Amino acid sequence: MTDANLGHRLRRAEVENPDMPRGLSCLASPEGADGRYETPPASELQRLMWTKAGSSNHLDEVQPRIYIGDMYAAKDKRTLQAHLITHVLNAADGKVFVHCAMGISRSATLVLAFLMIKEGLTLVEALEAVRRHRNILPNAGFLRQLCHLDSNLALQRRT
Repeated sequence: MTDANLGHRLRRAEVENPDMPRGLSCLASPEGADGRYETPPASELQRLMWTKAGSSNHLDEVQPRIYIGDMYAAKDKRTLQAHLITHVLNAADGKVFVHCAMGISRSATLVLAFLMIKEGLTLVEALEAVRRHRNILPNAGFLRQLCHLDSNLALQRRT
């Protein structure tokens, strides 16, 4: 897709930002002809990421209470403690341990949602898969949310 075509398909808004080089814009609500959200092409997303330089420290807070960093920060207990970081997720060919206080409701809900979204399982299939290995009991509120997610995913699979 060329930039000319992109301009016709996406609604653009100039963003007044002193850090942004003149003449560049970023996307505001990219929409297709039918008004539904449309993912911009990778080239436009890359341009957005390079427009304003961020930080490349060993540890950066990217959202409140969410940090991204490197192995040096992950191994530096003083830095982690100074930022009140209680959990570290290593995404380098490792395994993930999901936990909560009892390991039956909150953590189970996260794992079930992951299996539904990423592995394409229905809620029933995900429940059966997890219960083969662990007793779980998501609370009523979490179960309602999982049912809602299951319905939405089923609808997406049909379309």
